[in-house]
Amino acid sequence: SAMQNTEVQTTVHRATESSLKIQHNSSPAPKPLPSSKDLEFGKHFTDHWFHCKYSDGRGWHSATIEKYGTLALDPAASVLHYGQALFEGMKAFLQPDDSISLFRPEFNFRRMQVGAARLCLEAPPQDLFMAGLRELITTDARWVLPDEGCSLYIRPTLIGTEAFLGVRPAKEILFYILLSPVRSYYSVKERPLRIWVETEDLRAAPGGLGAVKAGGNYASSLRAAQLAKKAGYDQVLWLDVERQGIEEVGTMNVFFGFKDEVVTPELNGSILPGGMRESILHLLRHSGKKVSERHITIEEVIEEHKAGNLTEAFGTGTAAVVAPIIELGYESETLIIGNGKTGALSQWLSKSIKGIQSGHLPDPFGWMTPLKNL
Repeated sequence: SAMQNTEVQTTVHRATESSLKIQHNSSPAPKPLPSSKDLEFGKHFTDHWFHCKYSDGRGWHSATIEKYGTLALDPAASVLHYGQALFEGMKAFLQPDDSISLFRPEFNFRRMQVGAARLCLEAPPQDLFMAGLRELITTDARWVLPDEGCSLYIRPTLIGTEAFLGVRPAKEILFYILLSPVRSYYSVKERPLRIWVETEDLRAAPGGLGAVKAGGNYASSLRAAQLAKKAGYDQVLWLDVERQGIEEVGTMNVFFGFKDEVVTPELNGSILPGGMRESILHLLRHSGKKVSERHITIEEVIEEHKAGNLTEAFGTGTAAVVAPIIELGYESETLIIGNGKTGALSQWLSKSIKGIQSGHLPDPFGWMTPLKNL
């Protein structure tokens, strides 16, 4: 059922272990490092990329790290026609001892496995996934910038590459990894978000692809986000198929702080189970806060706001970590949340997660994996 597919911890068929040797074709001329002040999210890429092919009958082969460059695809490749495309978003961080650690890489591997099964793509085995990460980040370690607020964003990607116009799963697949140095997602100066509640376009539907990180989910979200930005908002709040239940905010999971509980929509088969969502839930419960994962409607949020019980709202995701929301625009109504200021809970959660990621706070949950241990 859809419910069973939403949790990334679902037991999935473990792909056979691979003992592939990774071929290194290092770039002879390294690129100059960008200034941390000039970083825009996902605009700069490191010197190298990793790629590996899968073919029916042959398995995984041709694992390579080489100079970052263009991808050659047959014009009939299934990814271009039938959207067999899946990706992950992860981060690596420089630690106080100058080593590099990744935040919960096993979560992203498991989620890619679940997503690949839904899209009928062959997922890379765990040792190939981790070895690709380890070798590529080690090769381009100088791109993990030491400046405060900087990290290395990692984009593992899985696409169908077989040249065949019949509608069936591709028999040839490409797994590749890109690295991009980043700062804060929304702007260099972090600020709370103004969000438009979308009542026309739909991000995902029950039984569809909402619970996996498929490329098509993002294509279908662009129009509403573009219109919201034209109207002066930062992103949209996505509602369910009835245009009542709250699902996600932009490309993030969403939380609401009421007077006596913190609420986030339950995983229902059309909401992406985010690694940051899971981490935030863990932190909140560990600190003794009352947390509910349940169906929540836009009407409930409006009523709680009118009663003075909506203290804060925020989105959570790999890129932004915690993004406070201070305003919701819904039809003709405007809801100002928390007197237009970032809430104490958002601040605490953001500081806690970023402290663990940077190595400046203890990591009691074992979320950080040293690069050498991948």
